[in-house]
Amino acid sequence: MSLRQCRLTVRSDLSVLIRVQEWFEDFCLQNKPLSTWTDARLYCLKLAIAEGFSNAVRHAHHDRPPETPIDLELSLYTDRLEIRIWDYGDPFDPDDVEEPEPGTLRQGGYGWFLLRRLSDRVVYERCSDRRNCLILQKRLERRSQNDSNTA
Repeated sequence: MSLRQCRLTVRSDLSVLIRVQEWFEDFCLQNKPLSTWTDARLYCLKLAIAEGFSNAVRHAHHDRPPETPIDLELSLYTDRLEIRIWDYGDPFDPDDVEEPEPGTLRQGGYGWFLLRRLSDRVVYERCSDRRNCLILQKRLERRSQNDSNTA
């Protein structure tokens, strides 16, 4: 069971990316006493949520109207943060995307490579409601009781 959870639904439009990132950052800052949020960790997670959201808009929803909703959920557990992003695109298997060779240029596929580097666990699955769910997990360090009293 999560300690804290927050949900957001936005339209499938890259112009709301800043709103998504601000929502994410607000959640992290509100829950800072529960976990360590270094600037570097926050930056990596903001980059991961931005990549996941923009993939849903640009790839999963490329042929759908901007009103198509994208649902996001943040769940803070004692040991990890979990980001979930649901889209209405066609089923997709990210394991079919080959990791780019170092030093090569190609179109596409770098997003999955990046998500796997920024997260400890990445899952993309088809749900029973015919949506896809991207799950990003990142382990967190627990603050000691003394640290939370001084923070």
